[in-house]
Amino acid sequence: MKAVILAGGLGTRIAEESDHRPKPMVEVGGRPLLWHIMKTYAHHGVNDFVICLGYKGYAVKEFFFNYHHHTADLEIDLKQGTHRVLNSQAEDWRVTLIDTGAETLTGGRLKRVAPYLGDETFCLTYGDGLADIDISSEIEFHRRHGKLATVAAVQPPGRFGVLNIDANHSVSSFEEKPSDEIGWINGGFFVLEPRVIDYITGDATSWEREPLQNLARDGQLAAFEHHGFWQPCDTLRDKRQLEQLWESGQARWRVWHG
Repeated sequence: MKAVILAGGLGTRIAEESDHRPKPMVEVGGRPLLWHIMKTYAHHGVNDFVICLGYKGYAVKEFFFNYHHHTADLEIDLKQGTHRVLNSQAEDWRVTLIDTGAETLTGGRLKRVAPYLGDETFCLTYGDGLADIDISSEIEFHRRHGKLATVAAVQPPGRFGVLNIDANHSVSSFEEKPSDEIGWINGGFFVLEPRVIDYITGDATSWEREPLQNLARDGQLAAFEHHGFWQPCDTLRDKRQLEQLWESGQARWRVWHG
């Protein structure tokens, strides 16, 4: 099975980082968000990736083009200009990097990579969200219900705590805003059938609008409810929070070993 990862957006809300690289290349624990997402999929046996490039796509290409050597011990003959790889820790992944255009919207990016997907069920997600989602269970859920599309439904944590104020204007208690006040939202991590491509008109189509709306209208969209960890990296605050979790050994999305 293949996993398509959308990695071409501008990332304007984290401009301090994305001015220099695409948002999926923002690092947590010394590795790009994109790598973390791919490790999650690989943990569930999905090792074939199609990455949709756009803004500063060359940075993603350079990362993967040099990845084998950067994860290896090398013996280099400076005079001869030759080298030998002594061993490499690179993962057993196949990575297809496709330039889907700087201005193309999410649906358009998916449509552009359709020729590389074949006729089988595939996964799709965004290149800036980390989760400990059980992808294997989601794929099984998708196959059971028989619809064209499955989306991981998540309940994001509230960003603001709630003050409970009594009649005397005193704060009687403080509590974190419960996630169930927000409701379920699109958390990415889709499982899709190739026919969903027919719901996409072209480059100007946002996957989150007409395609998903029409799939829902046609009774072809199911929700896989994820109750575990889920966190997008939209702002510097998000990045710092993810860094703290990684450094403290509490990165719940790290479902892989090693």
